[in-house]
Amino acid sequence: MVAGMTESHPRISKAVIPAAGLGTRFLPATKATPKEMLPVVDKPAIQYVVEEAVSAGLDDVLMITGRNKRPLEDHFDRNYELESALQKKGDAGRLAKVQESSDLATMHYVRQGDPRGLGHAVLCAAPHVGHEPFAVLLGDDLIDPRDPLLARMVEVQEQHGGSVIALMEVAPEQIHLYGCAAVETTVDSDVVKITDLVEKPAAQDAPSNYAIIGRYVLDPHIFDILRKTEPGRGGEIQLTDALQQLAADEKVGGPVHGVVFKGRRYDTGDRGDYLRAIVRLACEREDLGPEFRTWLRSYVTEEM
Repeated sequence: MVAGMTESHPRISKAVIPAAGLGTRFLPATKATPKEMLPVVDKPAIQYVVEEAVSAGLDDVLMITGRNKRPLEDHFDRNYELESALQKKGDAGRLAKVQESSDLATMHYVRQGDPRGLGHAVLCAAPHVGHEPFAVLLGDDLIDPRDPLLARMVEVQEQHGGSVIALMEVAPEQIHLYGCAAVETTVDSDVVKITDLVEKPAAQDAPSNYAIIGRYVLDPHIFDILRKTEPGRGGEIQLTDALQQLAADEKVGGPVHGVVFKGRRYDTGDRGDYLRAIVRLACEREDLGPEFRTWLRSYVTEEM
C-alpha cells in the first residue's frame, strides 16, 4: 500500500470523460465530426484530456459517448493499415505518434442514449466505476501538463476522502457563466472546504468568485444522489445539484473540498477561446513555436 493511503481511501484508477455533446457551437465543422476530435495544433482535443488522466495515474478511462461518436473509438484504437504504410515508408516519427494514442490507457465506452445533462452522463458510468472514487474530466477544459491539477486533486481526495472539485478565481462579472462555490479556508493555501454550490448565479448573488471548472474527483455515493436528483436548469440532471447535497451532509459521502487552480487552462468550448488555445499552445511548442511566433508578430504588426 502506498504511504499515506488507507483502506478507506483506495487508490483512484478510473477516469470518466463525458463526450456525448452535439457541439452545436462549432457547426458546420461538427456536423459529421465530434467536437472532441477537432484538432488543437496537431492532436484532437480529447487526446489532451486522456493524457492528463494518465499522467495523474488513472489508466482506466471510460468515455460517455452518443450518436456519431465512433471516430473517438477509432482514434484510440489501432489502425493497422496506416501503421503498416508508415512502417514501409520508414517514417518512425509519425508511426510513433499514431501508436501513441492507442497505447495511452485501457479505454472503455458507453452510450448515454438520451442526453439529459452532465449528471446523467456521470450516472451512466456507475456500472463501470462501482464503489470506487473516480475522476471526471470535461473535454472543453484543457489543463497544461506543466500544471498537474488532477494529480493534486487525487492527493487531496486520498487525504480527506469525499469529493474534490477544481476551482478557479474569475472576475465577478464572469461568475454567472459558471457554477460557484461557497467556501471555508483550510490549512492548505490551495485547498478550501466547500459548504454550498450555486449554478450560474448573478454577480450580486454569488457567494464567492470561485468558479467550478471541468475537473472532479468524486465519491461513489454521488451515484445514489444522482438517481434521486430531479432535472433542474434546462430540464437536465445537474451534477452541481448532487454535489450540493454532498456538501450539505458529510455523513452521506464525506466532505467536499476544492482545489484552487492558478495554472494554465485552455478553454476549447468557445470558438474564440478555441482559436486562442491553438495559438498559445503552438507558440509554446519547441518544433513550431520559434517560426510561428515570428510570423505572428509580423502579422499583428501589419494588421495594426
